[in-house]
Amino acid sequence: MRRLTGLIALTIWLWPLWAAAQDVRLTLKGGDEALESQLRNASLVVALERDGAEAPQDYVAAARADYERLLTGLYRAGHYGGTISIRVDGQEAVTLDPLLPRDSVGKVALRIDPGPRFNFGRTGVAPVTPATTLPDAFATGEPARSAVIREATRAAVEGWRAEGHALAEPAEQDITADHRAQTLDVAVRIAPGPVLSYGEIAVTGAERSRPDRVRAIAGLRPGRQFDPAEIARAEANLRRTGAFASATVIEGEEAGADDTLPMALRIVEQPLRRLGFGAEYSSVSGLTLSSFWLHRNLMGGAERLRVDGEITGLAGTTGGIDYGLSASYLRPATFRSDTDFYADLGIEQRDDPKFFERQLTAEAGFIRRIRDEAVVEAGLGYRAGEVEDSQGTRRYQVLTLPIAGTRDRRDDEFDATSGYFANLEIMPFAGLSGSGNGVRVYGDGRVYRSVGAEDRVTFALRGQAGAVWGAQAADVPASFLFFSGGGGTVRGQSYQSLAVDLGGGNEIGGRAFVGAQAEARVGITDKIGVVGFYDTGFIGADAFDFGSGDWQSGAGLGLRYDTGIGPIRLDLATPASGAEAGEGLQVYIGIGQAF
Repeated sequence: MRRLTGLIALTIWLWPLWAAAQDVRLTLKGGDEALESQLRNASLVVALERDGAEAPQDYVAAARADYERLLTGLYRAGHYGGTISIRVDGQEAVTLDPLLPRDSVGKVALRIDPGPRFNFGRTGVAPVTPATTLPDAFATGEPARSAVIREATRAAVEGWRAEGHALAEPAEQDITADHRAQTLDVAVRIAPGPVLSYGEIAVTGAERSRPDRVRAIAGLRPGRQFDPAEIARAEANLRRTGAFASATVIEGEEAGADDTLPMALRIVEQPLRRLGFGAEYSSVSGLTLSSFWLHRNLMGGAERLRVDGEITGLAGTTGGIDYGLSASYLRPATFRSDTDFYADLGIEQRDDPKFFERQLTAEAGFIRRIRDEAVVEAGLGYRAGEVEDSQGTRRYQVLTLPIAGTRDRRDDEFDATSGYFANLEIMPFAGLSGSGNGVRVYGDGRVYRSVGAEDRVTFALRGQAGAVWGAQAADVPASFLFFSGGGGTVRGQSYQSLAVDLGGGNEIGGRAFVGAQAEARVGITDKIGVVGFYDTGFIGADAFDFGSGDWQSGAGLGLRYDTGIGPIRLDLATPASGAEAGEGLQVYIGIGQAF
């Protein structure tokens, strides 16, 4: 009796679960697997079952909504003569009262007959601008997918908007399905509207930011002709400052006086301050600890002030401990919306294997963004310091004119799988005391390509080259010269292990440098990957003389774990050239790919 009582109690307890169980089945006539997959993705009832929903009323509401969703899916695939039946426990869903409570839903059957697929008959969108290109699929004889009609209409509207017709829109459309011929005739008429200029530009969401500075950064000026590319650029300009979590340009719905269009810049501000920390480890150069403090909106104009501190060489085996402290200021939209002003100040001590240097640097200049991914910058700098190396101890003061250009087309800055990166730095310098005159040139290029299933294999190649021309190695700051070896050049070789041999155990940096790094990155799971790499480097005594000098190389394996903000990197490398080839093992740990 006790067992029976327990069984009854268990049955009563589990009954709501049994009563709520649903059986959802979607059946498509014709066996088109691709179309069936699209319809399953469109169905709310299928989504409810997949998510484990139990409320009967939700299934009734979803079933009634699925008629339109499935019909839209058929149209999207070019089927305009289909039939749809959705039965909930044997009753057609459209006949059910959505407000009538139900205790349970047992079975939902979706039966779809797509009918024949239609092709386009006559097609036309007019008027269009001379520069407008309609989709190739919008042509007689092509499958009459509804998405293609929308693409053609959108292309025509965007063509007019690019000519300044901000309120261009579809005015009329005539779509006729011929079920006997199984064709779809489409005629769309576009109403371009007048050419408009920017009118009043309002700013919303600016709690700590000055509206005039927000407008200056966006770069939209009243009176200029409307341009959708300029709208996109304005949003990018605002987001790029880092002061705003989001930035959106809202276009007016109606033209104002004198054929102007009122606009609004809607921003959401970021928290003013940010504090960050970083760490990187190498078994040779030791532990690097870094930290920064950032103010995103110093004076209400998205001005950025950042203070960085770094200690390098803790527990390292090369040289001593390096220190660095720097402050950088950036003011966006200086003179122009695409030009930023920067000012940097820093002090550092470098206790490297080949030299010891203390240095003060100050630099100011401008950054110009030619395109979203192309940047040029130029400035005026001053350096003063003291260096001790194989040439003795000397003090110097140098005036510099740094010029740089960067083009970044990587899909991800920290974990690139496609695209390329190119940087060129040219720095003429004039010695005020203790230094000669000359030019330092450095270039860095990277290429990425992914292959295989789901692009799980990425090949990455990096090339570096540098030269110091016009002054001898003994007449320039030691930090202007080049060395090879370590994580930034040749993994597996000791840090700065390759230099110019002066004899008697004395070495100095070279005036010529070439480096190359190649990696094959293989994704094992969504989070874990392995890497094989080979690095090589060259150091020469004379600028642009790459025929005489020394080479070194290193190779190894690495492990990557994706954290969402960048992979944690573990590299194990060994020398691949020289007397110690294959005999040492060096460890590198950090965040982000090696390049």
